[in-house]
Amino acid sequence: MICNTKILCILILLFLSLYTIHVLARDSDNKDSDNKDSNSKNDSDSGSESGKKENDSGSDSNKDSDEHESYLISCGSQNEAEDSLGRKWVSDSKFLTSSDCSLTEELNKTDPTLPSEVPYKSVRIFNATSSYMLSVTTKTRLWIRLHFYPFDFGKVEPAKAYFSVIANEFTLLKNFSAFNTAASLTEAYIVKEFSLTPVTCGKLNITIIPSTQPESSIGFLNGIEVIPMPDIFKITPLVGFHDQTIEVQNSSVQTMYRLNIGGDLIPPTEDAEGGGNRTWHEDGGYLIGAPATKFGVVGEADSNNVTIQYQGDVSEYIAPEAVYKTARSMGPSPNVNLNTNLTWQFEVDANFTYVVRLHFCDFELEMTNQRVFDIFLNNHTAQQSADVIGWAGRGSSGRGTTVYKDYAIYLNDRNNGAEQIWVALHPSDKTQPEYYDSLLNGLEVFKLNDTCGNFGSEKQVPIKRYCYSDEFLQKAKVDDADCKPRDQDD
Repeated sequence: MICNTKILCILILLFLSLYTIHVLARDSDNKDSDNKDSNSKNDSDSGSESGKKENDSGSDSNKDSDEHESYLISCGSQNEAEDSLGRKWVSDSKFLTSSDCSLTEELNKTDPTLPSEVPYKSVRIFNATSSYMLSVTTKTRLWIRLHFYPFDFGKVEPAKAYFSVIANEFTLLKNFSAFNTAASLTEAYIVKEFSLTPVTCGKLNITIIPSTQPESSIGFLNGIEVIPMPDIFKITPLVGFHDQTIEVQNSSVQTMYRLNIGGDLIPPTEDAEGGGNRTWHEDGGYLIGAPATKFGVVGEADSNNVTIQYQGDVSEYIAPEAVYKTARSMGPSPNVNLNTNLTWQFEVDANFTYVVRLHFCDFELEMTNQRVFDIFLNNHTAQQSADVIGWAGRGSSGRGTTVYKDYAIYLNDRNNGAEQIWVALHPSDKTQPEYYDSLLNGLEVFKLNDTCGNFGSEKQVPIKRYCYSDEFLQKAKVDDADCKPRDQDD
């Protein structure tokens, strides 16, 4: 009996042990299941967050893509419209922070010399400080172009329009008169172009401030362009100062002149891809010197025998192929060339630093030391023994290769606010080249902002046009006798 009791106790203890093991195992399974559920939930949450991040990233990507949109804004217009080049301009109303201080006007008829009625047939007139706000890319420079057509505004006289324009921290125009500027240029319209460094805040605020002098002054705008652009500037030697350079890539600039040397006008739609719809003007009105030699000889590349080749840091957006297909040289007479220069002169504002960009492409010669010349800015040597084929670095295959060179120059105020930049090319005889000649295909002049972020000059210096070549005078039907020679200018 005792033995049976012991056996029963042992069986009971064994049962309890097995039950405990089963319960513990089940708890363990439940915990594992909970952990799996938790991990699954975490994975799901993580996936959700990841998806959210991916969506956010996609949103940012889309936003970044949107930020690279260009703006063509027709000021004072109520509807979208196309210009003569097929570009679409939108109304400015949605970009104005307030329209209470402005009025609009639209013309039925415009000056026939305008390149297009849009954006010049409409205008927004400001009688108090007003602003446009635009969302822009934070990663690239921006072309900004301001269009002005100082026509009769009806009750408002354009001659009374004196105003300033500020883009974020940069003063683009100070006490500006589009009426006087257009009159001095004998042009119906004015375009002011700037290249701003990246806007880190992503917002571009363009503010128009009418002057308080003269009394009742107004401001006005006909069109605004804002176009993202690649950085086309770099460290540049400062002419007249030994081993001094300017970090132009860190500055905003104003385009003063852009010329297709020896060629016709290149409209925005024919500019290089990525160039930002630039206009390249003819150069005949800026040449100076003796009438018999100042125009030199115009040449054009033979498309059957020469292919324009971009290489190195000269991408197509630096200048379109059309610029490099034409050139102006001095002519076939070495004795005449050695005693003259090929010279262009430009009116500019004093107390600013300027960058002169020269575009070269020799589509006639093939070897180094065939055409070698010196480059001068305001009688300072910018470059000795320039050899376009040598710069191309392609030996016997250097013909048709594009090259550009930048030179900076600072202009002090010596003439009561009026200054000039002289660009002169003269044949070099140091290396005894095969031909005593010089060559240029394109030219640009840029003004750098001063230390206060300012482009506007305190003194209004009218930009003057001078004698054009015979072909330009014929096109414009201007009597040559009415054109004042430059060497007689005060």
